[in-house]
Amino acid sequence: MNYCISNPEISRMNKAGFRLLQFLLIMAIGLLATAESKAQMVSSLDQLDVQTALNVTQVEQGEEFRAVVELNIQYPWHVNSHTPTLEWLIPTTLEMERSEHIILTDIRYPPALTMTFGFAEEPLDVYEETSPIYLNLRTSSSTPIGEYILRAKLTVQACDDMQCLAPGTKTVEIPIQIVEAGAGMPSANEAQFLAYDDAVTGGSGSGDISALFDGNLFLAFLGIFLIGLALNLTPCVYPMISVTVSLFGGQQDTNTLRVFGKAVIYVLGIATMYSVLGVIAALSGGLFGSWLQSPWMLGFIGFLMFGLALSMFGLYEIQMPYWLTSKLGGSGSTGVIGLFISGLVVGIFAAPCVGPPIIALLAYVGTVGDPVFGFWVFFILSLGLGLPYLILGTFSGLMSQLPKSGTWMVWVKKLFGIILIGVGGFYLGLALFPQLVEWVIVGTLLIGGIYLGFIEQSGKGKTGFMITKYATGIVAIGLSVMLYMNLQKEGIIWETYSADKIEMAAQNGKPVMIDFYADWCIPCLELERITFTDQEVIDATQNMVRLKVDLTNFDSPESEALRQQYNIAGVPTIVFIDANGNEVQQARVIGFLRPNDFLQRVDMAHPRELTAAE
Repeated sequence: MNYCISNPEISRMNKAGFRLLQFLLIMAIGLLATAESKAQMVSSLDQLDVQTALNVTQVEQGEEFRAVVELNIQYPWHVNSHTPTLEWLIPTTLEMERSEHIILTDIRYPPALTMTFGFAEEPLDVYEETSPIYLNLRTSSSTPIGEYILRAKLTVQACDDMQCLAPGTKTVEIPIQIVEAGAGMPSANEAQFLAYDDAVTGGSGSGDISALFDGNLFLAFLGIFLIGLALNLTPCVYPMISVTVSLFGGQQDTNTLRVFGKAVIYVLGIATMYSVLGVIAALSGGLFGSWLQSPWMLGFIGFLMFGLALSMFGLYEIQMPYWLTSKLGGSGSTGVIGLFISGLVVGIFAAPCVGPPIIALLAYVGTVGDPVFGFWVFFILSLGLGLPYLILGTFSGLMSQLPKSGTWMVWVKKLFGIILIGVGGFYLGLALFPQLVEWVIVGTLLIGGIYLGFIEQSGKGKTGFMITKYATGIVAIGLSVMLYMNLQKEGIIWETYSADKIEMAAQNGKPVMIDFYADWCIPCLELERITFTDQEVIDATQNMVRLKVDLTNFDSPESEALRQQYNIAGVPTIVFIDANGNEVQQARVIGFLRPNDFLQRVDMAHPRELTAAE
């Protein structure tokens, strides 16, 4: 029988054949090297040392915490990244064993280094030297007090410039001490968690909140800085700028360097107070973490934000202390200690307009519970708030260039009020209707844009300011429309899990896809909004029975039974069951995967070519 093979097919066959020969040659070199020298280390596991640590010394019942598995790789070896460039290379993976009382909520792998090696034509993504893998974990509120060992399986393949060794798997043990709620969770090993924000989602890892900024923490901090800068435009702060600048000496002191130094000391006072507040709020994160599992506390925070927003609309005001206003009302320069103390005091009682946004930000930092993050958030906020003092204090001639105080500042104050209403709606939504929280953002942008851009009456008759108002309103409305269209995208239609549906699928010879998720799981939301709305993913799974399992209360008897039955260590986990009722183990998904990567797992469980033939 004769076959006709096209040129593209020949090309693909040649490429596949070349890669196979390349792989066999590399393995042969490794085997020959082993035979020739007893001293040659042949195990991938021998090329690295593994250490573990927690970000706290002890863990309270029902709380979240972090762990790090640190790979210390010997030079000149490297290990493949979690998503290796070549298909035949073994990825670095860390799979946590199921625990009755601890669940994995997120896993982050280190960013890969792209390097060129002698055994491969194209650059490869690898890990070298010290490479940390981070785990976000949550304990059950019913976890018995005591010592625990959390186990995970680490798989690596080590290579140098000429060869790759056989992959190896070892069990990693993480000791954990569980204490009663309220006992405290002192921070520990902070240096080992510095790279946490740089870590990235892997193919079988989980997503994280950085998806909101596409992994760019710089954008988040830039936003915080701009908020601090914008606080100077509120009617409580702006009129005081010229009075505050006079503390530095202003035109009475002709030594520009000395005036700048005084301004720096004043701003450092603000930064010190705000940074301390941020760290205190973060250290109380354990309290926030346990409280925020309660809808009552979420509702309380929502109403608190609404109450603070009312002050932005003039319903009530928080008055600055008279002794502070009289101090700032003085003239002439002030001593170094006096300037620093003034900055400290202003850091607390800056103005009625500053207080509500600061309280809202403190609440958010408390929910994150990271002291380093809390410090930097408020330090950067204080730099934004203090930047005008540095510039205007040094170049006092610029004071005359500032626009005069006016009704436009009332509009800025109401802008902050709209933001606080949105934050309040977000927390209230989490308490009452968590599945619809995204619509709070859409509604806030739409209503806020209409109100601030076209209804609010400040600045009438001032052409420049009115253009700014209209532009702000149009941008906010446009963003709300874009978000609305994104939320309108139809995703996979899921059925609620039941054992009967599994049995029925097996009887009918249909494959099954089960999504284990939780409301508090950010990677689950990423899957829902990014992967499960992709048309190719929807089409590829349409012949499957698609079931959802809610593990929000993961320590409930029902959740525990399903976790044990399917060996679920963390969420999100996607389990594929073939037409014969058996799980396709290699297709299991743990964490967030983008559509293309997810489709590869679907093909492992139920190839699309087979689906089309059926």
